[in-house]
Amino acid sequence: MKELHILFTGVGRRVELLQAFRQAALCLGKDLKIYGADVSNTAPALAYCDFSRIICGMREDHYILELIEICRKDRIDLVIPTIDTDLLVLAENKEKIEASGTKIMVSPLEKIRICRDKRKTSKLFDACGLHSPAPVDDWKAYKGGFPAFIKPRDGSSSINAFKVENVTELSVYAQQIENYIVQPFVSGEEYTIDIFCDFEGRMLSVVPRRRLAVRAGEVLKTQICMDRTIIREAKVLTEAFKPCGPLTVQMIRDEKSDRNYYIEINPRFGGGVPLSMKAGARSAETILKLLSHEKACCDMELADGAIYSRYEQSVCIDEGSAWGTKLIRQGSAGLSMTVSSLGIDRWKIKGVIFDLDDTLYPEKQYVRSGFQAVADFLEIKDAQKKLWSYFEKGLYAIDEFLKQIGREDLKAQCLEIYRAHKPKLELYQGVCELITELKNFGINTGMITDGRPEGQRNKIAALGLEDLMDDIIVTDELGGLQFRKPNDISFRIMQNRWRIPYEQLVYVGDNPAKDFQAARQLGMKTIWVAHRDGLYRK
Repeated sequence: MKELHILFTGVGRRVELLQAFRQAALCLGKDLKIYGADVSNTAPALAYCDFSRIICGMREDHYILELIEICRKDRIDLVIPTIDTDLLVLAENKEKIEASGTKIMVSPLEKIRICRDKRKTSKLFDACGLHSPAPVDDWKAYKGGFPAFIKPRDGSSSINAFKVENVTELSVYAQQIENYIVQPFVSGEEYTIDIFCDFEGRMLSVVPRRRLAVRAGEVLKTQICMDRTIIREAKVLTEAFKPCGPLTVQMIRDEKSDRNYYIEINPRFGGGVPLSMKAGARSAETILKLLSHEKACCDMELADGAIYSRYEQSVCIDEGSAWGTKLIRQGSAGLSMTVSSLGIDRWKIKGVIFDLDDTLYPEKQYVRSGFQAVADFLEIKDAQKKLWSYFEKGLYAIDEFLKQIGREDLKAQCLEIYRAHKPKLELYQGVCELITELKNFGINTGMITDGRPEGQRNKIAALGLEDLMDDIIVTDELGGLQFRKPNDISFRIMQNRWRIPYEQLVYVGDNPAKDFQAARQLGMKTIWVAHRDGLYRK
């Protein structure tokens, strides 16, 4: 199964969107790695990415060069922009970015320009036979009556957008806002329409939502409203516009005439789109399927009438002197940690959860042991040494060795022997002492490890960890690959069993790329053990 790499630019606060893609990958059984790019290393959504990339501002001359370099190094399959200001520069450089082998979910340049200019947007609505408040760009020429609405011609997020009650107020705001437009104010229920199309502009889903409460242009409370008129009009608009990917449309149903007045278009995922996904719009799943060259999802059952309310949540980016991720550099001899040296007693820690491979024992021991089992089966002199040599070169050792001896027909048997063998393993020096000390302090000890259940259980038995640990979870036993870290379900299960607050739990692991993401998001402390001979050493 191909590992999919998606990069979200301007990721900022879009935590719910990332979670929607994680859930989609879980449902489809896809191996997804989420990359987030932002100008600030304190953007909260970065903590929910597998990998974070700090990039210069999109107005900088070298922004595109930096972005292309990130895409090249990280083998990004798809770039998904999340903010309006990114769209124009990405559309202008779409061919250059895609020439590097990365697709980008952004509509053609001329369509981005339509959306960025409120007057052009209004003309598009008119061309589709849809009602739109007629804009003028000179307050002195405005004849649409009051109240009126004044806003930047290329604005977003309701910034510098004001309702005015008379010509005097209008003249004052007109002096303060550059490049403005004035429109009649439409009073009524506000709607957002979340539309999703494939890369060629074919509509796959449309979800109208009533905006029950809004702050700074982003919805706080919303209700799914599968109104036939809105859906029909959205289809007309989409057929004319043909976006690449998402389209977020704002509309007001006039309380007097009951007409739908279309206000603006954002050709990106809106801030509230995860709510449409929760209601049944499978746009995140569709993207993963399209990247895997599978048929897109069209038949979607939506929760008409469902109401969603959003709330704020914090995530610790840097714990400073309080804790932070502790880095423990270890030699090949052992694990020189104690309760006191880790500050566990000071911070009232009540539970410590360990990773297994390269944290409690050297994983290379297991690899060597497995190669020896394969060598014994093949009965070929120096087979173990040759297998190890291929492994050190970064090759698929068993495949390469069988190819060399002309016995590729034995691959399935050799793999089964490797995976099922009873390994000869030893814990790092000091592990038993540390776990015993923790238990003497009344601290719960557990382990969360990824991998094939049979192989991981054989390792656990060989190391005698069942007698040492209070609790052990092999993530694959929960339901397959999708439950491996950074999925947080195993951490939630262990926390629920122990009934210890996340703030009083520590996770100890060797691979910061995947071990700490879930732990940090849940509020746990983390300790990075960097063994000199580990597979993930830096």
